[in-house]
Amino acid sequence: MKGIAHFLTGVALATCLPQVVALAREGSLLPVLGGVGGLLPDLLDFRFVRYFDQYDAEIDPGPVHDDVAALQAAESIAEALVRAMRSAFETGRPFRVITHTVQMGRDLWRRYTVSFVSASDAGMGERGGRLYVRLGPLVNTNGIDLPGSELGAPVVERSLAFDLVAPYDRDYVIDGFTGPTFTFTRESDRLIVNFLDWHHRWTHSLLLAVAAGAVIGVLGALTAGPAVGWLSGILTFLGYAAHVLEDQLGHMGCNLLWPVTRRRMPGLGLLHAGEAIPNFLVVWTSLALVLYNLDRFGGPGYLPEVPFLVLALGLPWLCLGGIHLFRRRALDQSSDESAALSAVGAERLAETHPTADG
Repeated sequence: MKGIAHFLTGVALATCLPQVVALAREGSLLPVLGGVGGLLPDLLDFRFVRYFDQYDAEIDPGPVHDDVAALQAAESIAEALVRAMRSAFETGRPFRVITHTVQMGRDLWRRYTVSFVSASDAGMGERGGRLYVRLGPLVNTNGIDLPGSELGAPVVERSLAFDLVAPYDRDYVIDGFTGPTFTFTRESDRLIVNFLDWHHRWTHSLLLAVAAGAVIGVLGALTAGPAVGWLSGILTFLGYAAHVLEDQLGHMGCNLLWPVTRRRMPGLGLLHAGEAIPNFLVVWTSLALVLYNLDRFGGPGYLPEVPFLVLALGLPWLCLGGIHLFRRRALDQSSDESAALSAVGAERLAETHPTADG
């Protein structure tokens, strides 16, 4: 989910408490505290955790201006990734890699795609996975292709002696800002491709949500009294926990019970952080709940309960949710029938930027 979706979820949950709405009518900003709690997990990740992650290798293709350079860059990327994966598989120790972007100007990047394909997806009785790398067109900050910048360099393919499992996604489109990181880990006779291994770990824990709520609650009690302190703690916890549970709907998953557990629990795979419809539905639902709660707890009660909930919540979810599921099913079928490198996936790297979640 995008940051605005997490923030508004926290605000909506805050307005579900009548005491909070009553204080808000008197000028209190307590509902905003729920939104702040909803921003905390990603704020910790993108402003703190990511800068302490250590890498065993960095892949920097450098500028690519023509087909010859594109082929050389794709081969160098593929060889570096294969070495990293082989090291992790043979030694049994995790191997961390960061793949840098190909910056061609102040607002210009050369897009390239990396695909990790399992043996079952490769088909034809393959026993090992495959890696594909291809250099693509020039794009701007918004990911829009520059006409005529597509290259004719072929896809570089590497066969592996072991199978791959990519829990988050198969295809990674790398263009602007910061490139993604991968951690390769061996499990039995397979190699697991962990995307953004520093993200959604200890910061995305329900137990940490309890701790954050307790800290804010104590601070609130010391500065504004026990009643406000109690509400401050509850709202921080609700916003924080809601963020974690929303992210669990995606592919990356979260470390829900850190520090009891040390690994991310697989996500439900229902959405990607950058997908428009899920983000819109969460924002719309949050705003509708805020309006409903303000009218119910602190307003004149103009909104008819059942019609409002049906029209403002049920109808959008039924229509847009159905469209989302239809598009995802069509996308999955298209991915199964297509080659390893699909054009889909640019928005799926939204988790690499501070505005995301996922």
